[in-house]
Amino acid sequence: MKFQSIIMAMLLATVIAHAQQRKWTLEECVIYAVDNNLTIEQFELDLENAKIDKSDAIGNLLPTLNGDARLTENIGLSFNPTSQEPVSTQLNYTGNLTSVLNIFDGLRNIKQLQRAKLNAISNQYRLDDLKDDIRLNVANAYLQVLSNKEQLKVSRAQYAVTEQDLLRTKELVESGVVPRGDLLEIEATAATQEQQIINGESLVLISRVNLAQLLQITDYENFDIADESFEIPPSDILNNSAKVIFDKAMTFRNDIKLSEANMELAEKDLEISKGAYYPTLSAFINYNTRYSDQNLVPTAFDTDGTPIDFSIIPFTDQLWIFDGLAYGFSLNVPIFNGFNTRNGVKRSKIDLERSKLQYEQTKLELESNIQQAYVDVATFEKAYEAAQKTLEARRVAYQYAKDRFDVGLMNSFDFSQAQARLDNAEADVIRTKYDYIFRLKILEFYFGIPISLD
Repeated sequence: MKFQSIIMAMLLATVIAHAQQRKWTLEECVIYAVDNNLTIEQFELDLENAKIDKSDAIGNLLPTLNGDARLTENIGLSFNPTSQEPVSTQLNYTGNLTSVLNIFDGLRNIKQLQRAKLNAISNQYRLDDLKDDIRLNVANAYLQVLSNKEQLKVSRAQYAVTEQDLLRTKELVESGVVPRGDLLEIEATAATQEQQIINGESLVLISRVNLAQLLQITDYENFDIADESFEIPPSDILNNSAKVIFDKAMTFRNDIKLSEANMELAEKDLEISKGAYYPTLSAFINYNTRYSDQNLVPTAFDTDGTPIDFSIIPFTDQLWIFDGLAYGFSLNVPIFNGFNTRNGVKRSKIDLERSKLQYEQTKLELESNIQQAYVDVATFEKAYEAAQKTLEARRVAYQYAKDRFDVGLMNSFDFSQAQARLDNAEADVIRTKYDYIFRLKILEFYFGIPISLD
């Protein structure tokens, strides 16, 4: 038993260690976020409710069947329900079984079923639209972690170079080749870079926490993403015009489908409210029976045939003797109901117009977002290309400055300025690269391409 406990503890430790070492890819983050998001779980419950509403609507088309039974004991003057004779005390039992079928109600029950089906579809679109938003948010947060990590790597690499320059400058100062002021300038540059590293580590931690929160993960210390360096993924999305992308998005975007479903729901609500103008016709059938302890049957007679002794009719016999059946139709004609029906129709018309306006607004927002995303891709692509050219120029300038500084032809202040410009250029390349990647993924997402960094 002790040996088994040790084995279990070792296995558990291995599992925990493996979990702590896990590095999340973008695809894993997106899938996990969609599967574990609390808002999505709430929307899924709404979808389940919509399915129950559909079952309710189906049930409204079926006949109802209800039974009731009552057992009462009367003390004091009352009447025997069978003989109608006054009695002082009696025990009564009554039972009913009633079925009602709605034959016609202005087709409202049928339209309620159609509405319930539409509502289930609408809730599914609403859920899928939320998932789309979460996928984009996770991709943005994931890329932010990548950007901060890459920037931190660059800062550490820059600091390593500065440390070498610092050692070399100390040797030159000790040998009297360069003044001590140059050493102080290099030390100041190293201190600045150390601060940049600390800030970079904080940004990485904050961005990791933000991503973990999107995934509903609370173990922030052990959560991390895969240590990969992503380059600009190949894409031919700009070969399509913004109009083509918009037309494609109109065919599958869940926010558009949701707005269309809401319009259909509003139209169905208008039809249902108009159904209240029509008469309703229903059929019913009722079976009833009763028992009373005052229902007697003679058991002995006098010589002249007069009953002289009685006994209560058995319970089961009374149920068959005193049962009855009633059936018929019920017609209800609406004549005046305080303008409720008319005002209900007016409200439904207003809701229909509102849903149409919302649909047009959703289309405009989608078109605007696609136009903006299209411009952003082109803009950030050029910004990234410009940042790369600037970086190449800064590298050449830095190497030239370093060569001059090493032979004493440049002071440490000018050299540190060249270093700072190179640092800024490298930071700009990283920032514009991930800005471009994210905008590219947004535009591809509008075109129906799943989010991936491949």
